[in-house]
Amino acid sequence: MLKKRDLHDVPVLFDLMIHPEVFPYVRQKASTSDEFYFLTKQTLEAEERGELISRTILDEWGQPIGTINLFDIQDNKGFLATWIGQPYFGKGYNQPAKEAFFQELFFMLDIEGIFMKIRRSNIRSLKAALKMPYVTKANEQYPEVYDWINREQNVYDLYMISKEQYLFHYYGGQQEEEVLEA
Repeated sequence: MLKKRDLHDVPVLFDLMIHPEVFPYVRQKASTSDEFYFLTKQTLEAEERGELISRTILDEWGQPIGTINLFDIQDNKGFLATWIGQPYFGKGYNQPAKEAFFQELFFMLDIEGIFMKIRRSNIRSLKAALKMPYVTKANEQYPEVYDWINREQNVYDLYMISKEQYLFHYYGGQQEEEVLEA
């Protein structure tokens, strides 16, 4: 379902990314395939430096259909950015990709929190976020982050998934050590 990003998938991902129903919501926009190669190479280098975590979302046949990323990592927290190509909308790929990514982030990579900035007009992303029972609206809990994401224009709400919320939802409040030993 997920694999580390690599340059081999750029042509397929670029074609999916430029669709008009996808492109406005992609964080790392590229207008040409060459530009997308360059951005992907920069992403791979940034991951090596620990600045972000990026994975390619795959369908059941191992074909790339989108990306899932954790950007701007500071203090073991970062911002989630996910996009899936338009032909794969509504086919059940989003939730399993996020679950696999969250498992990796929280259990293998020591991430403590995942922020999501969601444009209030992006109904598709809002619905996807609210399907996750461990997501909380965080505008008031993290006012400095909320102000930062809205510094240019007040169009986003801030949501958060903490490692504690995630563990509590899946493991009924058991201590992390108990869960990892099981």
